[in-house]
Amino acid sequence: MGLLGQVSSAVNKVPHGFKHSKEDAPPEGAHADDMEELDEESGNILMSLISQLRIGMDLSKVTLPTFVLEPRSMLERVTDFLSHPDLIFGADKLDNPEERFIAIMTYYMSGWHIKPKGVKKPYNPILGEFFRCSYTYPDGTVGVYIAEQVSHHPPISAYYYVSPQNNVLIYGDLRPKSKFLGNSAATLMGGTSHIVMLNRPEDGEYLISMPNMYARGILFGKMVLELGDHSEVTNVANDISSTVEFKVKGYFTGTYNAIGAKVVHRGQTVGELSGKWNESVEYKDSKTGSTRVLFNSKTLQAVRKDTVPLNEQEPNESQRLWAKVTEGIKEKNMEKATQYKTEIEEAQREAARQRQTTGQAWQPRFFIVHGDRFIPNMSALPEMYCPPAAQQYFANELTKAT
Repeated sequence: MGLLGQVSSAVNKVPHGFKHSKEDAPPEGAHADDMEELDEESGNILMSLISQLRIGMDLSKVTLPTFVLEPRSMLERVTDFLSHPDLIFGADKLDNPEERFIAIMTYYMSGWHIKPKGVKKPYNPILGEFFRCSYTYPDGTVGVYIAEQVSHHPPISAYYYVSPQNNVLIYGDLRPKSKFLGNSAATLMGGTSHIVMLNRPEDGEYLISMPNMYARGILFGKMVLELGDHSEVTNVANDISSTVEFKVKGYFTGTYNAIGAKVVHRGQTVGELSGKWNESVEYKDSKTGSTRVLFNSKTLQAVRKDTVPLNEQEPNESQRLWAKVTEGIKEKNMEKATQYKTEIEEAQREAARQRQTTGQAWQPRFFIVHGDRFIPNMSALPEMYCPPAAQQYFANELTKAT
């Protein structure tokens, strides 16, 4: 029996009685940027790893080979959603709450098309790792971002962005859980993103949850990345919400990357979104029947993020921390990448052992735990992250009961 047969046999001996689902079929019709085909050596390594897995196993406890890694940290990958914040800029001046909500929806949907080719997983951040960057927009206004790994077991990445001149504040966290499903690996994306228009306090927060991610075809066929299931966008103050369906392709029908959503205001459907998150998304007004394009990813211009030079970063800043691993991946030197990745992981384990020995509890540096949220610690952040409006906002949040 060949290696693929051995792996398939091992998987199918799981007590759960796994059967290949339609979603686990070899992908057909996916965009080239979404697919990946491994060479023989990489395929053999991945198959050897998969043969040790069982249905439902938590993949956070599995050390993945470096060739499946995207050469950047999850803390940096969150910035993909900050590539087009200009889609929110000015929304606070719109008098219609439905139009302000659609601006938030447009921004949210526009971040998914920025991703690596194929099926890649960013580095799992180590506890206390952080990433920071800044943005300068065409009109001269600025934005700043910082993220920190605030928990390792379970993994939680907290992030904070503010553009003072544009009155936009975004904070939240990601709480991913990975599961092995047979011919798929799923990343269940927990966590919530909070968006605030600082000069629209009556709106409160716009809350966004994330869809789940699926790497299909890891046992047979070409691997393809899909977004699936649902996410929720909610603004309680104005009683507006939307459930976004990220549609997975069926065995014979459907297409990749399609979405569908209804916008509901005070119990009534006021509009619908449709399209593909990697191409364009349209909005149809239920009252007038008119349709307009919310964004086209082919024409969107992402704003460059600026980071501190590598030699000026702290040892636990993402780009400096993972620099040697990144070098190895870009050089296609997997031995080098694996060596430095192992060193980082061993140092993390040793630090955990020392804390356990001394009884010292670890505390985040840039965030404060408040109930089930991580709120930016204004007293620990540089001045550029702490405009008066943001300081006042979080001061008010901290006075609220958890």
